[in-house]
Amino acid sequence: MAGGGVRSILEYFTADDGYKCGYCKGPSSSYSNGMWAHTMSVQDYQDLIDRGWRRSGMYVYKPTMNRTCCPQYTIRCHALDFKLSKSSKKVLKKMTRFLSKGEVAKGTDVEPMDSHNEDTGIDHPAVPHNSEVNIDIEKPLKIVSLEELPESAEIQEKPQPDAASEEGEAGQKHASSETNVSTDSFKCTPKPGRGADPNKPPCRKAKDIRREMKLKKLLQKQRQKEMVDVSQHQEPSSSNPRTHPLEHHATQVNKPKSLEEFISESSTPDAAHKLEVKLVPVSFDDPDFIESFNQSAALYAKYQMAVHHDSPDECSESQYTRFLCDSPLQAENPVDGPASGYGSFHQQYWLDGKIIAVGVIDILPHCTSSVYLYYDPDYAFLSLGVYSALREIAFTTQLQMTVPSIRYYYMGFYIHSCPKMKYKGRYHPSDLLCPETYVWIPIEKCWTKLDQSKYSRLNEDINAEDENSFRDLRKVLVLYKNAVMPYSIYQRRKKGRADDESAVRQYASLVGQTCAERMLLYRS
Repeated sequence: MAGGGVRSILEYFTADDGYKCGYCKGPSSSYSNGMWAHTMSVQDYQDLIDRGWRRSGMYVYKPTMNRTCCPQYTIRCHALDFKLSKSSKKVLKKMTRFLSKGEVAKGTDVEPMDSHNEDTGIDHPAVPHNSEVNIDIEKPLKIVSLEELPESAEIQEKPQPDAASEEGEAGQKHASSETNVSTDSFKCTPKPGRGADPNKPPCRKAKDIRREMKLKKLLQKQRQKEMVDVSQHQEPSSSNPRTHPLEHHATQVNKPKSLEEFISESSTPDAAHKLEVKLVPVSFDDPDFIESFNQSAALYAKYQMAVHHDSPDECSESQYTRFLCDSPLQAENPVDGPASGYGSFHQQYWLDGKIIAVGVIDILPHCTSSVYLYYDPDYAFLSLGVYSALREIAFTTQLQMTVPSIRYYYMGFYIHSCPKMKYKGRYHPSDLLCPETYVWIPIEKCWTKLDQSKYSRLNEDINAEDENSFRDLRKVLVLYKNAVMPYSIYQRRKKGRADDESAVRQYASLVGQTCAERMLLYRS
């Protein structure tokens, strides 16, 4: 299993003072709990984001949902069942025209969802990380005997049902209505008293006769074509004997184009521009990452200053490294994992030899998690925020072909009360995470509740509870003097104070019992 050989080591901060909100701009109305992750396995992070956590560099935070001014709900999209909206198709076609013919749409407005995942750009509280703490993660850890504790009860993780597949897009083309019209409708019934001979065919207008002949020819052509298709494809409609050949043909003709087909259309040998997407591990040991670092950092600064109006000091190379290059996730490449391995990556968009956008993503056991996107403002007309999100969904589908468990695309946080962040609900089908029971609810079932109240228990089952809730403080694992031990033994050695126990109890309740028994909570 991913993450089996990596230990997660964290420092938990109890301070929960209000700080400036990046959405409603409230001066001290946003609240969250946080941890500094020295190291973290991809499985632990997967379990944490499924409890509402999210990382920004090495800092991992969880909004205090029932207290913060703008509640942030974790959102995920079902990549395998993803349905393209009309606006998404428009962005893909715009990119295809630009790449193939060099066409630039005149007067194109930048769509409101042009920059996906701005949520990690909010003003986080000052991270109270003690720089004097020096944990040697390479040094072997001593495991203190757990014999003093009863055996740990196994926690069965209840699989969550996938959201029901939604209906197809409105406006999907159907078979031409002309092919379903009976020829009887073109017959003229003679009016009584006009001397019509009942033994002769009724009188008919030349226009009706031409129309009928045209219809007959069309039907004959369609049948001939269907016969050819049947012989070549071994009776494709045999699975449904009631289906008329014309109906089957119409279904084939009107089959909607897939996301992958739209993307492949933009790459042709004689294209005016060449776009290449490279997946680069976020590691200063990787030659591709090192070679492109300066260009990526400069692009980040250009984006932050133009779009978010940051000062040069706020988007320096050190700030860029801290925010989008430092990651607690340990690169893992198990035999049954993706070819790229798990961990943190930059998905670089190279246009004619230069980087115009970078999508920062984490590849985890069950998903691709989008962290941030920055792009060249000179290419805002291409709606790179939307385009990169679609490419990341397609990438998730590609990963699933070799790793069946990777099925979802996590888009960070959905904020119903913030118009700028509601666009994520347009990626269909998607689920929101219930902040109390930590089960996934189809987003359509959440809108009414969120319209009524910013914070809501999304799960409609009033009897449902958090199945991974914190239960046993004694079994929480801690790291003390380079030794791993359950909290009960640490208490006896340290003679723990009440305030320490309160902090550990709060930490365990937020991360859940499974992670509390697996991750190492640093204690000094």
